Amino acid sequence: MFHTRTESRMQRKSRHARRGGIVAWSAVTLTAVMGFTALAVDVGFMTQTKAQMQAAADGSALSAALEMPNGWGSGKTLTAAQVAEAGRSAAVAVASQYRLGEQAAAYLDTTRDVRFGQRTQTAQGAWIETWGASPYNMVEVTIHRDQPLAGSTATRADQELPLFFAKALGNQSAALIARATAVVAPGNGFYIPPGSGLTCPLLPLAIDETTWNNLINNGVGNDNYKYNSVSSTVSCHGSISSGTVTSGTDGIKEVSLYPDSNGSLPSGNRGTVDFGSPNNSTADLSRQIRYGCNENDLSYFGGRIQIPASGLLAINGDTGLSAGIKDDLAAIIGQPRAIPVFRSVSGPGNNATYQICKFVGIRIMYVKLTGSPSGKQVIVQPAPVFDGTIVGTPGAIQIDSIMTSLKLIH
Repeated sequence: MFHTRTESRMQRKSRHARRGGIVAWSAVTLTAVMGFTALAVDVGFMTQTKAQMQAAADGSALSAALEMPNGWGSGKTLTAAQVAEAGRSAAVAVASQYRLGEQAAAYLDTTRDVRFGQRTQTAQGAWIETWGASPYNMVEVTIHRDQPLAGSTATRADQELPLFFAKALGNQSAALIARATAVVAPGNGFYIPPGSGLTCPLLPLAIDETTWNNLINNGVGNDNYKYNSVSSTVSCHGSISSGTVTSGTDGIKEVSLYPDSNGSLPSGNRGTVDFGSPNNSTADLSRQIRYGCNENDLSYFGGRIQIPASGLLAINGDTGLSAGIKDDLAAIIGQPRAIPVFRSVSGPGNNATYQICKFVGIRIMYVKLTGSPSGKQVIVQPAPVFDGTIVGTPGAIQIDSIMTSLKLIH
């Protein structure tokens, strides 16, 4: 007997229901997948744009900060207003090189987006940031993509970032913002990382504290030479580039680094300081004058030469200057260098010991070390110096501070 298996009505309904459920579930799943894909595209676009904005802010802040040392100290070549103007122009120029999302270049409002100030550290280690205070050693740049959309004809690149797929969910755009703060800090010594091959801009010549303070604080000096600055550039590790020196006045007083007739100091003082071997040769001095002290020179001080907490650093030296280094000194006229300031010196000749109280920035303006003793001269004027080998120190900025190289802090 043959039996024919037939499908019941209930079974047919169940099978059709399953098919309909699969179709409905597939539609829901596909919608969710498309939604997540759309969200991923918009989030990726936002993330990429935010990274571009941060890069633009970092580069613009560092570029603006390069102008700040020109307005530092009694040897400054720019006023605070000129520093701010030059810094804002530099920030705008750099920002324009960065693409932001769909915009070909970042937009900076120089009044709103760039500000300058002063950053100092207390003896307890707390940082104090004061915007608008000069001399400036801190600059902040803000890149905006958070301004309301103003219509399809608007072209300013600080408007909110338009989205692709989130519009379907009612989100037309995203508000993004990026900030960067660059600083230079006062320093009180030098350190060269092992194996870096760097040199520090430390000149092995010394000046007494009384003469230096009278120059800086009381304007005791002459103004017979003019420093002609060049556009702001930096060396491979931070120092401001040199300009030229001519006869004339520039409003920055000069002082004779050598000789000195101060009767309270040993005869022939203001000589050379042994930044390196106590048996420095004229060849060592020539190298240090032209190119700075190197890692081996600083190894005699444990790799770092710095004013200690006690306030005085004892260094061996030699009183008097040899005519053998005149060409080397003449070769660096107009270039920024740091020199030690000594509070006292004891001992004659190569037995002299200098008590160094700080390092300051100068540029050599005139050199003559031949002829009669009365005709010998090394004339210097204060100059801003910042460098990557300079060691930062807590405390307020001083008018004659040397400065660390630029760095981003926020």
